[in-house]
Amino acid sequence: MPVYITFENDTMMAKIIGDIDHHTAKDIREDIDSALFDHKPKVLYLDYKEVTFMDSSGIGLIMGRYKQMQLLEGELRVINVSAQLKKVMRVAGLDKLAVIEGNK
Repeated sequence: MPVYITFENDTMMAKIIGDIDHHTAKDIREDIDSALFDHKPKVLYLDYKEVTFMDSSGIGLIMGRYKQMQLLEGELRVINVSAQLKKVMRVAGLDKLAVIEGNK
């Protein structure tokens, strides 16, 4: 499974593992969305620490989860983002939708 999901109080953590591309994004999206609507967290963290590659599907993944969190009146935070992916996310304007934090 390319995403591991955990919960604590009103927070959901989705740790994404490996590549986010056309082939994996659908499964990741479905797993996260199913958990979102089952638990309705106030904050969703997408942990990119173990993401090794991301194409435009990764941008779509973030944008879609932003929209889902808006429906839940919640907040999206993307954490542990490499410098390279952070640059791509900023160019795509994702920093306007979510807090994007680099590796710690």
